[in-house]
Amino acid sequence: MNKRNITYAFIASFAGAIGARAYLAHADTASSTPRGTATVYAGIAADQIEQITPADRIKSIATKVLDTPAPAAIWQALEHGEKVDCLDCIPAVEKLLYVNDAKTREISAWWLRRRIFGVFGEGQAYERTIQTLQTNADATTRAHAAEALGEFLSSGGVQPVATALVNDASPLVRAAAARALARLNNIGPNQELSKAMSDGDPTVRFAAIRAAVHIQSFVDVAAVAQLVSDTSVDVRRQAASALGSMRAKDSVAALITLTSPTAEADPVTRAEAAHSLGLIGDKTAQAALVAAQSDPDMRVRDAATIALRTLG
Repeated sequence: MNKRNITYAFIASFAGAIGARAYLAHADTASSTPRGTATVYAGIAADQIEQITPADRIKSIATKVLDTPAPAAIWQALEHGEKVDCLDCIPAVEKLLYVNDAKTREISAWWLRRRIFGVFGEGQAYERTIQTLQTNADATTRAHAAEALGEFLSSGGVQPVATALVNDASPLVRAAAARALARLNNIGPNQELSKAMSDGDPTVRFAAIRAAVHIQSFVDVAAVAQLVSDTSVDVRRQAASALGSMRAKDSVAALITLTSPTAEADPVTRAEAAHSLGLIGDKTAQAALVAAQSDPDMRVRDAATIALRTLG
């Protein structure tokens, strides 16, 4: 090492030692200088700094919800109160599971599921939600209860939600139960999700197909494939999309049929079918995709062109 490098090393070492002594002296001094967050936010008005929601504020939001024109204040209170320990707050937040605003219901379930003590257990909020799903006379309330059980992300909710999916008298509740199973990543203990694809109401069939795409254990391709000829265009469209997501090679023939305007009047469904054929990658679909490039609708032509590129 030459003299210049030795000199630089000595200076750096000396400066570091001085800095360390200054830090230790400052750390050992019991001064009133604010540290941590207070130091970072020094000079900023207190009302401009995000504060943890007080427990009293959380307890009061349920009584004020009807007087609040926008739910943003409720979302803020619960998000800022994520780590507030307040068992007395649970009944107040539980009421929010049944309000009209979907986002408020979702964030309320999120807040509650982080409180194992006081929410999950006999006689507690979780059990009351199950009872509401099973016994409440109002269909909308039961549907909200099903949603909440899905958002709680507890496996204990699978059975009551699956039962509601096939047994509840209201299609509103059955569709909510299908969405809840998707959140729980479960097809139901007795393949209830597959059974729901034969439901008499198209909104339930639609919800069941959408749920299936998000559930890892769902493999009942046949139940989805039968819906490509459904009377509801929304169901056909969703079925065509789902078959591509599932890479369902056994459904290629059905999807080929859907790409033809003589068989499928809805251009969005034809485009979804073409897109799914590209995802599946079966070259037996090549002729149908070439024909779809002459479709009267630009969306179908574009989907067919992109799909053909994937076939090679």
